[in-house]
Amino acid sequence: MQNNFKNLDILFPDFLDIKALTNGDKNVPYSDEVVDFLNQLSSILMKDSESRAYPDVITFAFFCRKANILNLKKKYHSDNIRFGRGLLFHIAPSNVPVNFAYSLVCGLLSGNSNIVRLPSKDFKQVDIILKALKKVTKDISFQLFEKKILLIKYNRDSDVTKYLSAICDVRIIWGGDETINLIRNNNPLAPRAFDITFADRYSICAINAASYLNDVNINGKEFANKIAELFYNDTYLFDQNACTAPHLIVWVGNIERVEEAKKTFWSAMNNLLKIKYSLSAVLAIDKLTNFYKQAVFMDVSKEVGSDNLLWRVNINALTEDIENFRCPAGYFSEFYADNLNFISKVVNKKYQTMGYYGFDKEELLLFINDKSLSGIDRVVPIGKTTDFSLIWDGYDLVNMLTRQVSVL
Repeated sequence: MQNNFKNLDILFPDFLDIKALTNGDKNVPYSDEVVDFLNQLSSILMKDSESRAYPDVITFAFFCRKANILNLKKKYHSDNIRFGRGLLFHIAPSNVPVNFAYSLVCGLLSGNSNIVRLPSKDFKQVDIILKALKKVTKDISFQLFEKKILLIKYNRDSDVTKYLSAICDVRIIWGGDETINLIRNNNPLAPRAFDITFADRYSICAINAASYLNDVNINGKEFANKIAELFYNDTYLFDQNACTAPHLIVWVGNIERVEEAKKTFWSAMNNLLKIKYSLSAVLAIDKLTNFYKQAVFMDVSKEVGSDNLLWRVNINALTEDIENFRCPAGYFSEFYADNLNFISKVVNKKYQTMGYYGFDKEELLLFINDKSLSGIDRVVPIGKTTDFSLIWDGYDLVNMLTRQVSVL
């Protein structure tokens, strides 16, 4: 592969060596070299003054710490011989800036070489991580990673996707149903290669009203503000575009307590939004249009608010098509329920994450096991929905990105 493809930009490293990427060593998972490399990347990002302005970059840096990676390695125990599959071709989504970096880390930890197509949009977070990668590989002990990583950008009309699909061992597509189908239909894989795809998914949030109010009463107003900040990071940080961002909020408990909890929770959110969030005019129109559409098909009412930063839509029944009325930039459908079981009425394979507050682990496990839900792959506290895990969308990524050798 020469750099003669239309509109191909090589962002890391400063050279193109496809032969090194395709013929490189297939390493064992969690090699010492990778652990040390990621730890050094983490250190540089944590010290970078620009990183501090972007919570998603700091979260990524925290994930790459040696202590965290070694903890993941400890959990990963395997009695079998495993090696990386070879060359991974990652196609990152356009709406989550740091996703490409997590996908790359999965590839490195599983012992593979990696070509990553970066988001088409320009993000400062991407620039910060690229700068850190270049700084790490100035150290001679980490220069081998210049032959294990290739980060690129190119336009959709380029032939690069076809070429890289033909030579890779695994293709990882982040980007939704339309993107997946388009790539699959036009870019065949080699016979032994396969796809790992991350399709369109939806997420919800369940809040135990009594537990929330009890904690606020004990800890005061600042606690309510802290929970609002965590919920903000789950939702507004990416304008509710991430698959992990909840659009449906289910309030569980006594109706009087629910109304009191909603008042406290959303009041704290409103105060935070006025400080941190800026809404574009086009998204404000989208909210109004979506509400009209939802009102045609459902019995709904909108909570009166002082501005367009937050739209709350009360629904009187959970219906299977509730996900059709999702809207970005702070649009939430709210439902009152006596217990968690009501959620099972709408959950299908499209549901990915359930954020929660005020439920204990045993209660959540009982709910998931008892209902045998076809969807919901992650159940995490409010503030943790965007946290990356090596088990994602129900895929054990390190196992899938390695091959197992059996010896009898």
